[in-house]
Amino acid sequence: MQIPDKVKFDADGLVPAVIQDANNGQVLMLGFMNRESLQRTLDEGKVCFWSRSRNKFWLKGEESGNFLIVKGVYANCYADSLLIKAEPVGPTCHNGYESCYYRQCTEDGELEVIAEQLFDPKEVYKK
Repeated sequence: MQIPDKVKFDADGLVPAVIQDANNGQVLMLGFMNRESLQRTLDEGKVCFWSRSRNKFWLKGEESGNFLIVKGVYANCYADSLLIKAEPVGPTCHNGYESCYYRQCTEDGELEVIAEQLFDPKEVYKK
């Protein structure tokens, strides 16, 4: 039995995967994986998701070069969510931040940017 056979995927065949920086513990992003994207992640050593909006595989970094190199894969107690410790090659967020969690909720209900933007996404994702 392989690891994907032990994971409990939801009714849509997906499992949430939290990506954590293996070096400093910072939470980088959350994505969803299906059985095949999880197997690709394990086989290739780079994080691969299933894009719900595009309905296709999404190798993180395929456009920007900012891949996530897998260092460890963990399942929670129910095996219905994953934690992937990875070494980021560049900023993780497509908006140019180290982490997708670059905004903090303020007391007045606003979202305040609390991190430095490392690149302009308009320059990286020219289409």
